[in-house]
Amino acid sequence: MNKPLENRIAVVTGASRGIGRAAALAYAAAGAHVIALARTQGALEELDDEIRRLGGAATLVPVDLKDFEALDRLGAAIHERWGRLDILLGNAGLLGEMAPLTHIDQPVWDAVMAVNVTANWRLIRSLDPLLRRSDAGRAIFLSSGAAHKCTAYWGPYAVSKAALEALVRTYANETATTPIRVMLVNPGPLRTRMRAAAMPGEDPMTLRTPEEIAPHLVRLASPEWCETGRIFDFPQGKLLTPQMPA
Repeated sequence: MNKPLENRIAVVTGASRGIGRAAALAYAAAGAHVIALARTQGALEELDDEIRRLGGAATLVPVDLKDFEALDRLGAAIHERWGRLDILLGNAGLLGEMAPLTHIDQPVWDAVMAVNVTANWRLIRSLDPLLRRSDAGRAIFLSSGAAHKCTAYWGPYAVSKAALEALVRTYANETATTPIRVMLVNPGPLRTRMRAAAMPGEDPMTLRTPEEIAPHLVRLASPEWCETGRIFDFPQGKLLTPQMPA
């Protein structure tokens, strides 16, 4: 069986469910050792059981991404054990509250920005030296069409994803002359708990599943992937180049 990620080391955030879980399983099946981050110990252990059934291996890291010092310690721990990191999948996200901007309370705003933006910056800061030690470091971050649509009542989430895209594109430019490749992914509407919370009246059976996007996340994480600073749009199945100002 072809294993395009054999002997690669991969960090996956939000790995206990949804897209993160599907990606973690796909990475393990493709040969990677998965460092799985999530808040729920029990769900991580269930993921570990499934990875073992696939013949793979995982390291479980129960952590709240708002614990930024823990993300710094993660980099140190990976350096001590493996000396490098090949793949970072920044998948974890927080929807926040669906309400007018004027009705959003500060704690809600702060939590969404902390998880969707600041945690990814802290991960980049902590793990960049390890990605640079890889022969083909890959950093992939889950964005959303909400970053561009700016739909009413999606304020905190839309703003956070727009900020994430600026963060990731900047990192892509800063690593353009290195072996690191940095990508954004727009998954579109998928059958996830977050989607159900955002669109409670929607029939989930009309949506594609996280397992359907997982092979694409394997492809973006492979040493053969050569694009950087672009968006893979899953609904369209193609690469997009972010619009640059005139």
